[in-house]
Amino acid sequence: MTVEKDYFKTFCKISKAFGTTLNREELLDLIVQSAIDTMDGKAACLFLEDRNRDVFVPVCQKGLSENYLHADAYRGKKMVGEMLKDGYLAFEDVATDSRVENRDLKKAEGIASLLVVPVVADGRPIGVLSLYTATVTEFSRNDIDFLTALAEQGGVAIQTARLIERMKNNALLFHDMSDSINATNLDIRKILHILTADISESFGMKGANIHLLNKDTGTLDLVATYGLSEEFLNKGPVEKDRSVVRALEGETVVIRDARSDERVQYPEAMKKEGIISMLCMSVHSGEEVIGVMRLCSDTERDFPEDMVILVEALAHQGGIAIQNASMYLSLQEDKKNLEQDIWSHRLWF
Repeated sequence: MTVEKDYFKTFCKISKAFGTTLNREELLDLIVQSAIDTMDGKAACLFLEDRNRDVFVPVCQKGLSENYLHADAYRGKKMVGEMLKDGYLAFEDVATDSRVENRDLKKAEGIASLLVVPVVADGRPIGVLSLYTATVTEFSRNDIDFLTALAEQGGVAIQTARLIERMKNNALLFHDMSDSINATNLDIRKILHILTADISESFGMKGANIHLLNKDTGTLDLVATYGLSEEFLNKGPVEKDRSVVRALEGETVVIRDARSDERVQYPEAMKKEGIISMLCMSVHSGEEVIGVMRLCSDTERDFPEDMVILVEALAHQGGIAIQNASMYLSLQEDKKNLEQDIWSHRLWF
């Protein structure tokens, strides 16, 4: 009963701290230290997903030596499936349990028992929290419930901190890119470079391309590209691609797996190019759709709503800049023709 009361008080205290701590490093430190202090652990480690490599990597640990070798990162990610069945994995004696990797190293580190629970946010595992004890421990239901609740609260707090950080970064990114577009002096090449190269690098994308509508032929002409091979770009016309058709109608299309999505016109080309996820949207100038922009990722990924809104806004602003640059070039050409016409008249005198 005393242990339950201690856990309850500690959990209330931690929950309050989660609500006031937005700094990522402080948050991770709080989760790990709370697990050790409350459960009399020797050490603890928090692993979070690295979505580019599809593994869980240690992001904060306490009580372990710098040279301590964790289990294989890929195997650790696979263990989550087993963990989710019961909600946890408990290893009462790591020295004899055949499921444990690097048993000799754990023994040398002074680890006797291990309890691992998933860190879940938005209904999916984003990491694991591991508690290590110095003595052989049979973890009680209360122990498991507390560490699980700590991991769950930590997962929500981590996601909240990520969202706030992402919103800040997006605001700065929009400000910087808007300034860059405005500073191009209507140089259409610079505008297209920002919309392809700069956006791709900012969001960690493999590449991007922009097709603009040719009013004379009714086709979509490739005008800018970044990070994509010539072979891929020459695969054929894109007018029949359903994601492109929908984008031209004003819809932003998210393709999670371009290798199998029926809306993609060239799935084999996508596979060969290493493109997995894709974001396809219209390029506007006012109410008029003047083209399509596609961002390509070489990893399967989600496109959060705030990211989609940001890219849509940049595409719209870029579209206006492209239209203005085109009008400027047209006026320059008209001016040149007018000057030539006036000069030819002067020759009559």
